[in-house]
Amino acid sequence: MGFSFYLLLLFVDLALCSSWLQGQTLPHMTSDVNEVSGKSFDYIVVGGGTAGCPLAATLSEKFSVLLVERGSSPYGNPLVLETKNYGLSLLQTDEYTSVAQSFISNDGVPNLRGRVLGGSSAINGGFYSRASEDFVQKVGWDKEVVMGAYQWVESRIVFKPELTPWQYVAEFSFLEAGIFPYNGFSLEHIEGTKVGGSVFDEWGRRHTSADLLEAGNPNNITVLLNATVKNVIFREKGNRNETIARGIRFIKSDGNSSQTYNAYLNQPENSCSWGDVILAAGALGSPQILLLSGIGPQKHLKKFNIQLAADLKGVGKGMKDNPGIALLADSKPKNFTPEPPKVVGIADHFKIIIEAGILPISLNATVMPIAAKLAFPESEGKLELNSTDPRENPSVTFNYLAKEKDWARCVKLGQLLERVVRSESIAFFLGLERKNELMSTEDELRKLCKKNVRTFYHYHGGCSVGSVVDKDYRVYGVKGLRVVDGSTFLESPGTNPMATLLMLGRYQGIKILEDRN
Repeated sequence: MGFSFYLLLLFVDLALCSSWLQGQTLPHMTSDVNEVSGKSFDYIVVGGGTAGCPLAATLSEKFSVLLVERGSSPYGNPLVLETKNYGLSLLQTDEYTSVAQSFISNDGVPNLRGRVLGGSSAINGGFYSRASEDFVQKVGWDKEVVMGAYQWVESRIVFKPELTPWQYVAEFSFLEAGIFPYNGFSLEHIEGTKVGGSVFDEWGRRHTSADLLEAGNPNNITVLLNATVKNVIFREKGNRNETIARGIRFIKSDGNSSQTYNAYLNQPENSCSWGDVILAAGALGSPQILLLSGIGPQKHLKKFNIQLAADLKGVGKGMKDNPGIALLADSKPKNFTPEPPKVVGIADHFKIIIEAGILPISLNATVMPIAAKLAFPESEGKLELNSTDPRENPSVTFNYLAKEKDWARCVKLGQLLERVVRSESIAFFLGLERKNELMSTEDELRKLCKKNVRTFYHYHGGCSVGSVVDKDYRVYGVKGLRVVDGSTFLESPGTNPMATLLMLGRYQGIKILEDRN
């Protein structure tokens, strides 16, 4: 019965998707590796995720682009596109084909990464909030170009959400807990309680970064789906002592074959006009591909008999994940419709971020977590290879709460969570008696943090600017190779990084076009 119901959902969604896409032009998409194998392009973007799609769309305005995505298309998949199915795609994971790929860090914390065109923007809560002005200034971006890139994204896939009763309750409970001022609807990262943007529209349909491909030149983009990049191909050095990216080597994602295929960069006579291989495979994927390509710490690469291309010790270092804690508004599972968070509380001088949603734990049961994260953790870890198979998750350690400052902030986070969960607003909404127990002691909250630390799925690092890439996101010591995604971040910007990653793809595309001119 469940499978038949899924097929019915799929049929209805395909019909809706077909109607919705009329008059809009997506680029050519294929899962046939032979359509791409051996061909050349001006640019190759590895990873059709949150940053990769707007980057490919921008570059296609003037150049041919191959966009390689290890997952499938989101179009026609009701688990991805419908608000009412929010969170269900995270419950149905497998080794090779699911839109979300699960992994467990060496800290023992379960986690997920996107494996679908649109990347994490196709499986997350869809909350949209820009980075702070301080962040933009700190990383040295051009403010005017940044704002133009944000607006380019927002005009296409960002909406002002309508609040559900539960989101109104969340809003009131944050204010009861003292998260002031109330800022209403805002796309800016400002302290207090606010309603953010959403990639879900008024009809409850998700818009992902894949939709931004429509803004490019469809004649200049080829999207290869269900293909996993194994490594970057380098041109022989010849007489000059330099490493130059020439293309990529890839395999099918399905796990049935290890046959490799190649795609190349166009090589015009004037070498100054060559394009780039650009990794946009995410905070796990991009450092993994660099390591598999021989770019990273020589000692680690030697363990896997990988030929050294560039001894960059920063690859895989500085991995961070924002530690989070969640308390349930009601310990009893409900059968409410799942819903993503639309209201956020930004507290303690931007150090704590809190939200509330309704998450499925099965096809017919949901829970109502109030969850908060530390915005600026000091603890960091590392990423290393598990094997030379790019379809396997790398080994990653985040070292949650390893630094004493993170412990102290987690205690403050726990105190804030308790005030929200015990608010009159939540008690009234759920028909419960308001809890008047004593607040937990510092020792009890430390134990809560240690036992219940979880991810907010905002992990970043591994290819940091200044360590692995320069200010133009070029990999040190290698020509024609860049990284443009969350692996370059030293901290997670804004309420969550999605908005800034969408902007970054557009921003870096503009900068590359300007350089070519």
